[in-house]
Amino acid sequence: MHAKQWKIDIFITEDDADDRTVARAVLHTPEGRRHESLGYARRNPGDRPVPEIGDELAAGRALADLADKLSGDAAADVAQFTGPQTPG
Repeated sequence: MHAKQWKIDIFITEDDADDRTVARAVLHTPEGRRHESLGYARRNPGDRPVPEIGDELAAGRALADLADKLSGDAAADVAQFTGPQTPG
């Protein structure tokens, strides 16, 4: 069995007041495909600042968006390869 490895980099930025967190997930496949997704988290002003929570939420949301994009790619590829075949 041949194993493949895809890597995802997640870049997390927070504003100075820890009120808003943005995560950017970037996937590069060995075949040259690239996807980038963003996820956001915002702290309720009444809550204590716990940056790890914002990081987790924003990263999870970015990865969920990335998963949707990959599923869309797969659906498009299936449609392309299962469509009518012309004799060659």
